[in-house]
Amino acid sequence: MRVDRYIGPLTLFVIVASATCAPALGHVSANAINLGAALLPPSHEHWLGTDQLGRDTFARVLAGGRVSLFIVFAAVLVGGGSGCLLGTLAGYRRGWIDTLIMQAADLQYSLPPVIVALVAALTLGTGATNLILAIALATWPRFARIVRAETLHLRERDFVLLAELAGVSTARILIRHLLPNMATTLIVLVTVDVGLVITLEATLSFLGLGIQPPDPSWGTMIADGRAYLSQAWWLSIAPGCALVLTIVGANATGNLLSSRKHASLGTTHV
Repeated sequence: MRVDRYIGPLTLFVIVASATCAPALGHVSANAINLGAALLPPSHEHWLGTDQLGRDTFARVLAGGRVSLFIVFAAVLVGGGSGCLLGTLAGYRRGWIDTLIMQAADLQYSLPPVIVALVAALTLGTGATNLILAIALATWPRFARIVRAETLHLRERDFVLLAELAGVSTARILIRHLLPNMATTLIVLVTVDVGLVITLEATLSFLGLGIQPPDPSWGTMIADGRAYLSQAWWLSIAPGCALVLTIVGANATGNLLSSRKHASLGTTHV
């Protein structure tokens, strides 16, 4: 067993666990202002220093991670869920429904996801809910296309044909018979998509279109620290490192799950 393959998933787990337990791990409030302790370097009291308002950077990285990861989870849930339903519907029903959904997905694929998310965020406005919707709008086609391909394969299987002969409704076939049989594919897709989604969240927050002050997120913290890079490098470096480690960990986890899926498929065919 290669231990190095599990470094990425372990890193992701530690980051998610730390962000989830942020209130217990942070020894001070993330928004506690102390102007007398502004821009202090890392020390035993402030592990990652303080920002221009004297707020503890370590506490804000943890709190920002909690906010960012919640946005990512919700955006993947909304975007991935809608994309899965549309892709399953397109692959199962075919005809004009398939054409309409796939043309919409192809049209959106002609634009980079960050452009779609940016336009959506500008249209919807700032705030966590609008940020989630903007990212979901930018990511649903990826799920729709892959799930449609899986559905085209599964729709000819005996269990689907038997369900149709029994008079089972289309909605029940989609939810109870097709989607559960794509569980492995969906888990891999969600894990790989985390890197893209958290990058979109950080980009929009960096541009001021996401989480608004005083609530922290990694994107807003990186943006706020730009003006102090020469005298307080930790303000942008700390959340930037957390962001990079999360993306690398998510991608490594996705690659590990994908390789295991291919190995199991190969074993099954043999």
